[in-house]
Amino acid sequence: MCPLPETGNNITLSQINWFRLIKKVKDPRFEATKLSDYVLILQIGPKDLQVAILDGSDNQLLFFEDYVFISVQSGEELNLALSSLFDTHECLSAGFWKQVNICIKNNKFIQIPASLYSESNTGYLKFNARLEENAEVIKVCRNKKVDAVTVFAVQTYHLDWFSRVYANTNIRYFHQSSALIEGVMNVVPPLSDSPLYIYIDRFKLHIIYPNKGELIYYNQFLIKQFSDYVKYIMTVMKMLNLDQKLNPIVMWGYIGKSSPHHDEFVKYVKNVTFGLRPQHIKFSYLFDEIQRHHFFDLYSVPLLF
Repeated sequence: MCPLPETGNNITLSQINWFRLIKKVKDPRFEATKLSDYVLILQIGPKDLQVAILDGSDNQLLFFEDYVFISVQSGEELNLALSSLFDTHECLSAGFWKQVNICIKNNKFIQIPASLYSESNTGYLKFNARLEENAEVIKVCRNKKVDAVTVFAVQTYHLDWFSRVYANTNIRYFHQSSALIEGVMNVVPPLSDSPLYIYIDRFKLHIIYPNKGELIYYNQFLIKQFSDYVKYIMTVMKMLNLDQKLNPIVMWGYIGKSSPHHDEFVKYVKNVTFGLRPQHIKFSYLFDEIQRHHFFDLYSVPLLF
């Protein structure tokens, strides 16, 4: 691990409280001596990190953590926060895993039908994102259920940092939008009308609408205040000719059942139910303390493997 530089006033960056652990669940069957049998999934956003460790033999979830980053204002500070976290963590800096999978949360992505995608074309992201020259690298991942390719940007310092940490392991990169789409398409009724699916992330809203087994709509929206959730959902429903009082909505994410936000939300958007956990991962009773509609994006990443 690279040492952290010093700041002024004789305070080292390793002494700064860069992160806060929000939730942790550890199955007693987790064994640090068996990391080579485990699949590591890291989902990284500008302000948070989720960790999932699965038993590679049966997809049993053995270890889960949710962190938020404190006072992180830039990509460089995010890497310093990751370094500080990894330096003190019980297993994240270990180099020998069965698989390492990193899911990126950002708004620099585009989905392309697989039949139209060409590896030689490097300009797809220019349609909706401005790349930082020499600071970002283009990655791709495939959605099997919708036969599409997601092209997305990853910061070069992320790639370099993780390649040093996991130098002896093959690292695969995915995008949050791909995980959400694959997760939703894995649960939709194939030949009938579908609900509108939404995922409420920290500071973002994702809206997904499939119908009769086909993906009709996906987008993400930056949220600055609570009223933005309702505004964007109602706008999308109107665009899709859906009735806000009649059309069913399935919701996952960072909103509690019977919370003030939920009670305010259902005043405007009716017929809302909470989504369940995906069935391709096994959960012991220890994970019942995590609400079942939380972390659907993280749990859906293995569907992209």
